Amino acid sequence: MRPARGTPRGPTAAEVKRSARAAGIHERYAREWMEQQTAAGVLDVDDAAKPADQRAYTLPPAHAHVLLDDTSMAFMAPMADLGRVIGRAQEQIEQAFRLGRGVSYAAYDLHEMQAGFTKPTFLNHLAQTWIPALPDVHARLQAGAARVAEIGAGCGWASIALARSFPGVTVRGFETDPASLAAARRNADAAGVSARVTFDDTNVTRVDLPGGYDLVFCVEMLHDVPDPVAILRAMRRLRAPNGAVLVADEKAQEHFTVPADELERFFYAASVLHCLPVGMDAEHSAGTGTVFRPDTLRRYAEEAGFRRVEILPVDHPQFRLYRVLE
Repeated sequence: MRPARGTPRGPTAAEVKRSARAAGIHERYAREWMEQQTAAGVLDVDDAAKPADQRAYTLPPAHAHVLLDDTSMAFMAPMADLGRVIGRAQEQIEQAFRLGRGVSYAAYDLHEMQAGFTKPTFLNHLAQTWIPALPDVHARLQAGAARVAEIGAGCGWASIALARSFPGVTVRGFETDPASLAAARRNADAAGVSARVTFDDTNVTRVDLPGGYDLVFCVEMLHDVPDPVAILRAMRRLRAPNGAVLVADEKAQEHFTVPADELERFFYAASVLHCLPVGMDAEHSAGTGTVFRPDTLRRYAEEAGFRRVEILPVDHPQFRLYRVLE
């Protein structure tokens, strides 16, 4: 059986041997893995009736989007790292449940995994649909010379995406996790934007920093911090008088609903195993958790000195966008 027209030819048995040697994998294990992946429906095989050492395997293009293309909105390869991440922190999670303590973000070592999930959104939506939902900010970024601050920049992909889309903009990313900070700097260098995108570990809640930023934003981090009100207060201080504060967080349902939809079930699983323990890692904690509902942000924003929260008309399967206003 020949591969379909336009479909890449799968590796021959000889190529499997060479690839296994190059990867430092024994050929027998490589073949077993390919058979397992085919039995599970991930790979295609040219002819299942052939002897095992003569079969050729192919990754369908649709599956490549999910497993290989880290810019695709379908990319899910980071999920494969979930077991390792949770397993590393399992004992600490158990102790947190028993004693009411938290678990440090660094204990999970999941910064690259988390960046893998959010990078496609930043590359495909941040400048294309999110920023245009703030017309005044969009106009300033397009005009150039605008200043942006990102709180909780992670591995830097949001700041990098903004700098690449708006060539006159400078971005300062704040990130206190050392591993994430190092990755953000490497990524900015590799993207060629390090002259306009900088990252540092300043704790914005403890230092009275100069403000004047046209846009201050955070993505999927407010529910993870012990004191989200302090973060919002810092964002309020950092923005210019006519600047904007943008918060993107999980698109949870408006109210606790049973049975929950699939996305909310995932949010709760993430909360139990990661986000709530990380958010509880302080003497005093809001204990927010992943299931971040609009009323939760409204309450935090009011405590931080804002007057109202506007939900932006942006359609995204995972995130809800808020403009927090004086």
